[in-house]
Amino acid sequence: MAAADQSPMTTLREGASDTGCGANRVPADRGRRWLSLVSTLCRRLAYDGISYCHWKSTEAIERSATGENDLDLLLSREQATMFAQTMASLGFKAAMDPPERRLAGVLNFYGHDRETNQIVHVHAHFKLILGHDYSKNYHIPIEDPYLASSAQDEPFRLPAPEFEYVLFIVRMMLKHCTWDAILIKHGHFSPSERRELEYLQRRVGPGQLEHVLSAHLPWLDKELLDRCADAIRGKSPIWTRLRLGHQLQRRLAPCSRRPRAADVGMKLWRRAERIVRSRILANPSKARLASGGAVIALVGGDGAGKSTMIGELGDWLSNDFDTLVLHMGKPRWSHTTFAVRGLLKIGRLGLSPRLKPIRYSTDATAVEFPGYTWAIWEVCTARDRYLTYLKARRFAANGGISICDRYPLPEVTLMESPQVRRLAGVKHNNRFTRLLIKAEERYYPRITRPDLLLVLRLHPDLAVARKIDEDPGTVFPRSNEIWDLRWDRETAHVVETAQAKSVVASELKALVWSKL
Repeated sequence: MAAADQSPMTTLREGASDTGCGANRVPADRGRRWLSLVSTLCRRLAYDGISYCHWKSTEAIERSATGENDLDLLLSREQATMFAQTMASLGFKAAMDPPERRLAGVLNFYGHDRETNQIVHVHAHFKLILGHDYSKNYHIPIEDPYLASSAQDEPFRLPAPEFEYVLFIVRMMLKHCTWDAILIKHGHFSPSERRELEYLQRRVGPGQLEHVLSAHLPWLDKELLDRCADAIRGKSPIWTRLRLGHQLQRRLAPCSRRPRAADVGMKLWRRAERIVRSRILANPSKARLASGGAVIALVGGDGAGKSTMIGELGDWLSNDFDTLVLHMGKPRWSHTTFAVRGLLKIGRLGLSPRLKPIRYSTDATAVEFPGYTWAIWEVCTARDRYLTYLKARRFAANGGISICDRYPLPEVTLMESPQVRRLAGVKHNNRFTRLLIKAEERYYPRITRPDLLLVLRLHPDLAVARKIDEDPGTVFPRSNEIWDLRWDRETAHVVETAQAKSVVASELKALVWSKL
């Protein structure tokens, strides 16, 4: 097995030949390396005897090997369970597409490459389902001969060029040459699509295309494919492309998953839905892990790098998964908070609830009571934190990943925790203060532990040195509290942040991926 002899980070080889299914390909960027995870996956599939091939986009196969593109693997449905077990053993996680993109016979797996921190996305196709991205209306039932035609290349098994050439033309025509595709402004071929056509056409040997059509796709013929190829090259006017697209759809009618009218309606509906989600709601739908969502919390003292790491994790996960980043230290104001703040201003109780900075200390008697305006504000903040927690929990319960900065914990008392009782003391033990204490303290017990707690730990002296623009009287005690706590290793994962930023980010990503 050629792939089994490769090291995990094998350099892409320069091709000696430019023809044939098993030809070595010259990489676009010489010296680019295969991802270790991709190389290991290919070796394991070969070792486990799993029949597969990377069934499309072989013109840019180097981009799949380096993790830039998804891996589109065609597999035998008889080996679906074995394949899932292999993926799980390599740390891949099953995920579900959004309902509008979900297809029977197509599964998604995501893996974490530890060396580069890239997430590798594998589309596992057990059925060849083609068509416009909004509908995928045609199942071409040639999976077995397609797989049988494949041969080992580096690092993947690749199909015979004539099989890929036929399906490429069908895919491009359905994607760009129907009246509804043109209506939603998808009627143009990109330079890369035209380049892929030429790449595949050069590799189809004489007589091979006719044999594939007659043996496996009798409803198509070479003359129609040649005219479609001319249309893809840009040699046909728009009305000719529309006629060819219509003719191809009629030939493929026995393979359709739904009637033509229903397919058109679905495309138009999903186009409108996508515009609303991406441009108006700013919420494009992404994959969600099949194992369910999670609430991930980062806590740490000032200077520990919470905001930086939150940004790293959010950017890393949101490329592929529905991800929500929330700041519970400074939660978004609710309508009630806006109303209370307005009343405080109108009542001339202070333009700001914190005109005097609070000096944090475990000794409450050493801190002056900031006033009733501040106490009312703390009650509002407690409520807003609880509402933010509800948002995070509900998002995770529906399969999303919620990442929370400065998550309230019972053991942390100087930051996101009840403050009115601690700072009011005995000097302000009156009915109104007790009412505010009760109102504030009813919210925090409702905030349960996160699914994954990451503690960023930094020595207080280093924290003060990092936060040179902030009051050491605030930075030191808050960082010292996190430093002195003895965290339960069963429920919290402690990461020392005195290390380089890249090392901390890598450790956090590995932890998160292992727990999702």
